[in-house]
Amino acid sequence: MDFRFTPEQEQFRESVRRFAEKHLAKGARERAHSPDYPWDVAKLMAAQGLLGITIAEADGGQGGALIDAVIAIETLASVCPRSADVVQAGNFGPIRVLAEYGTPEQKRKYLKRLLAGESVISVGMTEPEAGSAVTDLQTTATPEGDGYRVNGSKVFTTHSTHAEVMLAYVRFGPGVGGIGSVLIDLKAPGVRLGKPSKFMSEEEWVQTYFENVFIASEMVVLKEGGFKKQIAGFNVERIGNAARSLALGRYAYEAARRWAMQRKQFGRLLCEFQGLQWKFADMKMKLDAGQLLLYRAAANADRGFPSAEETAIAKAFCNQAGFDVASEALQVMGGLGYTQEELVEYCVRRCRGWMIAGGSIEILKNRIAESVFERSFPQRPDPVR
Repeated sequence: MDFRFTPEQEQFRESVRRFAEKHLAKGARERAHSPDYPWDVAKLMAAQGLLGITIAEADGGQGGALIDAVIAIETLASVCPRSADVVQAGNFGPIRVLAEYGTPEQKRKYLKRLLAGESVISVGMTEPEAGSAVTDLQTTATPEGDGYRVNGSKVFTTHSTHAEVMLAYVRFGPGVGGIGSVLIDLKAPGVRLGKPSKFMSEEEWVQTYFENVFIASEMVVLKEGGFKKQIAGFNVERIGNAARSLALGRYAYEAARRWAMQRKQFGRLLCEFQGLQWKFADMKMKLDAGQLLLYRAAANADRGFPSAEETAIAKAFCNQAGFDVASEALQVMGGLGYTQEELVEYCVRRCRGWMIAGGSIEILKNRIAESVFERSFPQRPDPVR
């Protein structure tokens, strides 16, 4: 078993690093604290071939593997943490579902602009009454003429203030089997955006309302019975989520390591205190363990989609490790780490959100336990008899 990158992967990582240092190092702090989507970065990445890494060449992508996109996230985040989000948007989650299951017409309409860094797609899953229990979603798609009328709302949607189109999970009929997905132009009649709000990370989101929105049948991505396929695609989203958690934890770790080798207290460098040495040893172990779990999930991906169990393990561990490491790094840097002059506090806030988004750690542990015991454990109470 070889834990090293191939020569091609090493070459790719080095080219991404040169790109990041040339184009992204300057302005990294300002970029992290801006509510705007970094369209300039997206266009640069598109020209560099960093959007669509995991998408087939026939669809305008690079035809690479998941591990290639993970390498890109890790390398870019080491220079500019905010820019890792652009790689995520251009390779994981809804864009992958569109590339995998979308019709040629849907791809012509949206995928080209997405891969050019001119547009971004959001995914509408969570609703006011359906979070971790996503199968409780209430947004409906009712047949009408040659299309459907969509009614409902979505919350906590990534890129909701910047996206051109949303891949929305909708209910065509009752039960899990009635769930599918449609593409909704966010400027279509009947789409209404609520009052902007902010996450702890400073990223903006708005509740999106669908009020009798008409969509043509050509905009259906997956019909009834498509839920399992969508969730398989969502596992890819979790790979990108885990990669960013670990990458931002590592960014904070490196910042704290540099600080510990130059900052003196009581006449000694911080790195000479055993208490801090143990902190860094713990951080390093968590980062290395998380990286191995992440690489296993990405490298073992079969037919473009990773194992649900391996993905759950990787995301749960990397989410916790990334946050723990970033938090400890902030503690090491003291007051400076807590200021916005450094990006360590930004990494803490971002990593905290990923412990919830894309499947909370608790839900992932439920899924892991089901694999352990080879049976399902329904969370809903037994029906009253």
